[in-house]
Amino acid sequence: MVPRDKKVLWSFMFLLAGALAQNIQYPFTSTCAVTGSTVILPCSFTPKKYFIKSGTKIPLKVTRARWCINHLVCHGTVPSLYDSDSENNDPRYRYLGDLEGNCTLQIRGVGMQDNATFRFRMEANDTAGHFTNQMGVSITVVEAIRMKINSSDQNNKFSSGQAISLQCTTSRCTFNHLEVTWHKDGHTLSENGSTLHLSTLTAKDSGNYTCALTSNIVMTQSEPFSLQVEAKEEASNLPLIAGVVFGVLLVVTTLILFIFIIKRKRTSPESLNTAGGEPGKKNADHIPSSVLPPPREEAGYRRQETGQEAEEVSYASVQFKQNQQNRRKAEEEPDLTIYSSVTTRG
Repeated sequence: MVPRDKKVLWSFMFLLAGALAQNIQYPFTSTCAVTGSTVILPCSFTPKKYFIKSGTKIPLKVTRARWCINHLVCHGTVPSLYDSDSENNDPRYRYLGDLEGNCTLQIRGVGMQDNATFRFRMEANDTAGHFTNQMGVSITVVEAIRMKINSSDQNNKFSSGQAISLQCTTSRCTFNHLEVTWHKDGHTLSENGSTLHLSTLTAKDSGNYTCALTSNIVMTQSEPFSLQVEAKEEASNLPLIAGVVFGVLLVVTTLILFIFIIKRKRTSPESLNTAGGEPGKKNADHIPSSVLPPPREEAGYRRQETGQEAEEVSYASVQFKQNQQNRRKAEEEPDLTIYSSVTTRG
């Protein structure tokens, strides 16, 4: 048998292990809220899995979740702003958690009565599983506050391609999980977080930016933040544009020159002779200059030309007469042949 002292020691160790496993965590313990806004209090819990009774391990299960204001323990008959066992909870307080490990609370339409400390309590099927984190979350409620924009870079002038982050904040309060509305030159942007990230800046990102809490844009809108982006990328495109223009001009010039050469070839003497004249003959209108006789003395040359022309005319007349005589002989020869054959027969 195990001595009684050892049983007590083991029971204490089991209880200690169970207690260490039980916890409630708040990501932040204080925040600000503007009247009329919506605030979310993130919360998570780790329940005790079991407890030891008379040396026996008894499992535990969370059966109730409660949120209270300005009470250290939030137990018994203390009023709860939210109680999972109640059907008469204030609709402004919405429980976003469960009974497994999430205890997040949402507060809509924040009022001055919410300027308090909120605490969560979980209760199990045995009192050994009840637990409240007395730290809680404190909310500071303000009626109106002007937001301001902080830049990740103090310089308002940026070059294309750079990145910048704009944060919507205030020096009076620390806001958590803000619902923020961003504007650029009076136009609403799609982003709604407390930080606006602008990566790979271009000239289109230049303008005046403002931010405000979505719950009260008029009363919380910040002063404009002027952002100027130098458009250097346009200048870098000039060599490319010049190269494209030069290439187009070169192609057009080459095409015109090619068409001109084709037309020149089609109108050359050889193509004309082949297309319109008889084979082997040359067009008298297209005599190359290199074939022409060299220039001579005008007077002597003219006399020589006149003599040559006369000789050519005489020679042509003689040739013409001879040709006529030859034709006549050729025509008479058949007649003589017929006549001689008739005479012989007779």
